[in-house]
Amino acid sequence: MSVHTFARTASLAACTMLLTIAVAYGQAPAKSAPKTAAKADAPLAPSSPDVAVLGRVSFKGQAPVFRALVMDSEPSCAAKHTGKVFPQTVVVNPNGTLKNVFVYVKTGLEGKKFPPPQNAVTLDQVGCMYEPHVFGVVVGQDLKVVNSDATTHNVHALALTNEEFNVGQRQGAGPIIHIFDKPETTMKIVCNQHPWMQAFAHVMSNPYFAVSGADGSFEIKGLPPGTYTLEALQEKYGASTQQVTVVAGKPVTANFSFSSGQAYVPGSLTTLATVVVP
Repeated sequence: MSVHTFARTASLAACTMLLTIAVAYGQAPAKSAPKTAAKADAPLAPSSPDVAVLGRVSFKGQAPVFRALVMDSEPSCAAKHTGKVFPQTVVVNPNGTLKNVFVYVKTGLEGKKFPPPQNAVTLDQVGCMYEPHVFGVVVGQDLKVVNSDATTHNVHALALTNEEFNVGQRQGAGPIIHIFDKPETTMKIVCNQHPWMQAFAHVMSNPYFAVSGADGSFEIKGLPPGTYTLEALQEKYGASTQQVTVVAGKPVTANFSFSSGQAYVPGSLTTLATVVVP
């Protein structure tokens, strides 16, 4: 056996021995590094031909730090989570964008009529958390609240423009169906049984809205050509607006940005004068 052949054989034997030791002690061989999230300024492509507006919501500055939620009072809920659970007040994605930002058409649809969608918007209670945390529903559309937990919840909508409602929902109970009759943004929904539970409903008089996702992106579909004011709403930082012009067959990009040091900027529905046909 040549010296080179002996060296290769010895090296292979050593690698095999290390692998055997790693397996014996429950350690898997090193894996390749996980893929990183797309950058906040990476180009966006529409998901379908009917996308009229697309964009991302970026975040600048140091992300706020929140204490983990304490669910000791509800072991069945705590068991549904594999790790610590934090408030969703500000969720900064790995690519430096924000999740749960509500973007809607604020002006440009005056005088238009929109019947409410036939499908219901579902708000679930899972692991003593509301899912989704932020959502939109059209005036006259069904909001269906379900309970997927092995405990009793109390669904309390702190409405200001609409009628406030407060309904208990036991384990295994049927869904709660509620319909809002007036536009209203940033309506907080809480649970009187579990004070850490919060969701935010945005009641719209048109169907053109979206919520930013786990990469900070959003899409508004079906918006006809025209010039509009868009408003982005974030529960801690408030509102940001910009004007866009939609051209048929060519989606327009509308990016928003919030920063850790900015003060809360209240939103407004005073100019959202669209009408819903019952």
